[in-house]
Amino acid sequence: MNQKQIVLSVLAAALLSPLMANATNGYFSHGYGIKAKGMGGVGIALPQDSLAAATNPAGMVMVGDRIDLGVDLFVPNRGADITGAAANTYSGNGKSNFLIPEFGYNKMMGSDMSLGVAVYGNGGMNTTYTASPFGPNAGINLEQLFIAPTWAMKINPQHSIGVSLNLVYQTFSATGLAAFAPMSSNAAALTNTGTDSSTGIGLRLGWTGEITPEFTMGATYQPKTKMGKLNKYAGLFAEQGGFDIPASYGIGFAYKMMPSTTMAFDIEKIDYGNVASIANSNAAGGALGMSNGSGFGWQNMTVYKLGVSHAWNDAWTVRAGYNHNNAQIPNTQTLFNVLAPGVVQDHLTLGATWNVSKDNELSFSYMHAFKQSVSGTAGTAGMVGGTAANINMYQDSLGVAYSWKL
Repeated sequence: MNQKQIVLSVLAAALLSPLMANATNGYFSHGYGIKAKGMGGVGIALPQDSLAAATNPAGMVMVGDRIDLGVDLFVPNRGADITGAAANTYSGNGKSNFLIPEFGYNKMMGSDMSLGVAVYGNGGMNTTYTASPFGPNAGINLEQLFIAPTWAMKINPQHSIGVSLNLVYQTFSATGLAAFAPMSSNAAALTNTGTDSSTGIGLRLGWTGEITPEFTMGATYQPKTKMGKLNKYAGLFAEQGGFDIPASYGIGFAYKMMPSTTMAFDIEKIDYGNVASIANSNAAGGALGMSNGSGFGWQNMTVYKLGVSHAWNDAWTVRAGYNHNNAQIPNTQTLFNVLAPGVVQDHLTLGATWNVSKDNELSFSYMHAFKQSVSGTAGTAGMVGGTAANINMYQDSLGVAYSWKL
């Protein structure tokens, strides 16, 4: 099979695979690319493979000619407790195992320019409750697929810039939410209407700079991506079915402590608070589906990522990392977030790469997000007698990727 056939067949496989839930930093992944995932998600100043475009497109000109194909087995555990007279415990794990594929391709166009593509996903607003505070068979599922053609160029030997065109396709479905009908502006487009989809086009911009031979910096910015309406859920999401992708931006640093050891640190901001369907609180005052209709009440998130990579020998590189975010769900907003309890804050990661041959690599990653709970204030579960709704989640994931250097 020639190079073109490999690229086309792998890309087709990735596009046909379902990109399922991976809520770690809200509904964004803790990192993109198996190598980055093993280092706490760092990558703004440390490109390691052709999934670099998902974090900082400027890094693509530094990774050479390659194909990367990976998959993560993601296992979240999410649940809720209702306290007081209506006390009960609910599990949202009707579906608990998710496969998340990723694909990247990069081609150097001379020594100082590259063209490539990264295919990856976001998700994480996924729950399936057999029983819930709202009734039986309640749950939601959000999936987002990014196809990111990417151009990068070295503007001099120390600095590079890049841009990705994000072609985004998202799907959403909700079931078992009929209890919210009196609060909806359009109860016929609230729940049990099947899977809806929308598309959007956005950008990600990036820069990397070698400040010294040992110290590299990077910066990246993705503006808010305007998505088409989810019309089947115009009575659920604010702005008659709006669900845009929030802006995100960050800076990163990588320091080569010794020839075999590199430490990297990223700070990322995700503007959940600027997307009405995600950010509107239960005090917004409007009916569900209206511009001021209640959303999930999420606030802006700041994420801190720290990772270290060590070349153990010529065959093996080992990695470890830590990822932390601020709590974006206030304790006054827990009722609606029974459906999307993306509350985890602290992640520990491990990873390794085995150089199978001069041109082939096999990489592994493991992530554990420690259990986090948010205890709701009295009255957040008004539909069940005014008592409190408490939500919790923890997660594990195990990833593997194979890489071809072309």
